[in-house]
Order: sequence, then structure tokens, then C-alpha cells
Amino acid sequence: MNIQENISLAPLTTFQVGGPARFFTEAHSERDVQNAVAYAGERRLPLFVLGGGSNLVVADAGFRGLVVKVGLSGVRMESDGVFRTAAGENWDSLVELTVARNCAGLECLSGIPGTVGGTPVQNVGAYGQEVSQTIIRVRVLELATGKIWEFDRAACGFAYRTSIFNTTQRDKYIVLEVTYRLQPGGAPSVQYADVRKFFSDAANSSPTLRQVRDAVRSIRQSKAMLIVSGDEDCRSAGSFFKNPVVSAAEADRVQALAEQRVAGRALPRYPAQDGNVKLAAAWLVEQAGFRKGYSHGAVGISRKHSLAIVNRGGAKAQDIVALKDEVQKRVLEVWGVKLHPEPVFVGF
Repeated sequence: MNIQENISLAPLTTFQVGGPARFFTEAHSERDVQNAVAYAGERRLPLFVLGGGSNLVVADAGFRGLVVKVGLSGVRMESDGVFRTAAGENWDSLVELTVARNCAGLECLSGIPGTVGGTPVQNVGAYGQEVSQTIIRVRVLELATGKIWEFDRAACGFAYRTSIFNTTQRDKYIVLEVTYRLQPGGAPSVQYADVRKFFSDAANSSPTLRQVRDAVRSIRQSKAMLIVSGDEDCRSAGSFFKNPVVSAAEADRVQALAEQRVAGRALPRYPAQDGNVKLAAAWLVEQAGFRKGYSHGAVGISRKHSLAIVNRGGAKAQDIVALKDEVQKRVLEVWGVKLHPEPVFVGF
């Protein structure tokens, strides 16, 4: 195990901000992960597991413990439609493989940056699909004991952008491997409004899996949600805030307020679990005064997507947090809705 010291974390994140890791190692096997956990435990060091670096904000002071970058690789197709995938595999590369094998279930999750290991933690979702719809097993390392366990879908406690891994069992496990069951020869999902419009405009009523994947990547790129070298709007963590899920009565209250404040602009709202309603965070942010292209020094709002806070160059983590706080405060003042951030905050 190669333990390095004072390694800058900013280049390992899509936000490109943050200080150094006091100790750093890259794990290429389950044994490496176990050794790293033991190393941190013996020295009583805080431990942070780094994947693709696409969904986190690292503090300017860095992280005073051990950062373990998970580099486990390998994809095995166990049977028709079952993909057993190591946590360090690039997520979009896995989606490309499943589409190439003509297996439906992940095509609308194309273009999302990061690694496989992060997908069950946040129940990653986009354009009408969530990974919880396809995950059948998650292999993890228990930090307290060093033992390896496998959880089925039910045991993961999936809900909107959550699982046990970022709620009740947060910081207790490291994801080593995820197994997905897809549908060989299945039809692609064309449920989400943006995707439907894309194919309606193209007069294509029966798109293939490949065409849906390409469409989603195109839509994401139009919103600066696809990592493109040289695009300033890609120096972000993607959607910074979750779409708030509220009761039907609360949604009606916000809707009535919207009708008073924004003439002719209906509040976007969508059905959620248990009779609740999902509100569009992007709309709430825009109508609170943070339009696309908004700038505040070295940080701002993406020119293509009002939910993305971006590093315009030379930003510090404290600048990003300050804008986050400003947006949350203003949305709460205007709409009475509390926004919750999606990224993980490290070293704060």
C-alpha cells in the first residue's frame, strides 16, 4: 500500500477546488481497501472514500485524515442482463457497455460523471430512471469490522436521492461492487419531458436504446451537465440542489404563491412517492432571482442550467458555500421551501 502525503484534492474533483489530503492512497483491490481502512483505524485518522470526484466540495483546508481513491475495476456479465461491476469503474462507460449489449435500464443515466460505487449511495437518477430500479446487490466493506457484506435492493433502503449509505448508515460502509439486472432487448425509457420533446422534434416515435443514450448526452451537454474539456460551466458538481419533495398541501401553497408572483408561469410539479409532490428546484432558484449566468466574483450559476453552481476560475470552496447559502436563504424567503444540497462536503 502506497501512502502519500499532502496530495492536492482539487485536481481530482470536477469543481477544481479544495485543499490537500494529509494522507492519500489508491486502492486497486478489495484487500487494498481493507488495508487502507486498517491503516486509518490504527492511527485514528478520519477516512474519506473518493470516487470520480464529481459530486463533492472539498474544504479549502483540505482533509486531515486518509483519502482512499477507489480504483477497483472490472465488469462481468453473469447472465443475460446481469452486470457485476467494480466500484471504481467509470459510470458512463458502464452505461455505454449496457447499451452496446442491447440491455435497457440505464440508458437515461448516460453522461453522468463519476464512478459506479457512488451510484447506490445517492440512488443516482436522471431523465426518468434511478439506479435503484436495476440494482439487485451491493457488495460493501464494513468499516468497524473490516468484514465484507452483500446487501440486496431492499436492504439498501432506496428513496429519492438517498439510501442507507448516506442516511442511517452513513460512513459505515465502503461500496466495493454493484450488481445491476437490466432488460435484454427491452424498450428504452422515453418518459421524461425533455427526452419526449427531443424525439418529438425529430419525428421519431420509436427510438432505439442507442438513440436515447445519444439524446440524453446531447440534452445534458446543452445544460453543461456533460463534462466537456474547456467548458467553464463544467467546473461544477452538477445539480447542486435536490428537487424538494413536499406534501400535496404544501405544493398547493407554493403553487398559489407562484400564481401571485409569476404571472403566466405555472409551477412545475411532479408526482412523488406516498402522495407527495416533487417541485422543480431549478424553477424555484430562477424565480428567486438566480438566473442562468448569474455571477458573484469567482463563482456563479451555470449559463446553461440554473441548478449548477460553477467555479468561474480561481474560486475557493468558501466562495461556493457562500453562494449555496445565499441561494438557500433567498429561496426560503421567497417560496418558504428549504433546498437541500446534493454534493458531499469534505473537510468542513
